[in-house]
Amino acid sequence: MANIKSAKKRILVTETKTLRNKMIKSKVKTETKKLITAVNANDKAAAAAQLIVTISEIDKAKAKKIFHKNTAARKVARLSKLVNTME
Repeated sequence: MANIKSAKKRILVTETKTLRNKMIKSKVKTETKKLITAVNANDKAAAAAQLIVTISEIDKAKAKKIFHKNTAARKVARLSKLVNTME
């Protein structure tokens, strides 16, 4: 355990940021799962609507520097391709 006051504070701040990051990543995963469920159900309208929500969550995570810009772009591209190739 840290003895220096600034080190103690850094530990607390790191815990807070870690929880925030986990919460946002979990939200992205949940929205992605909803999208994949809609795609598997072959419901194009629901998938298109969910795609917008999922992309929004990914962009929010990117804006807060939780996802690297290339990671966010890759996720968006793959999910968009998944929805666009639906029959």
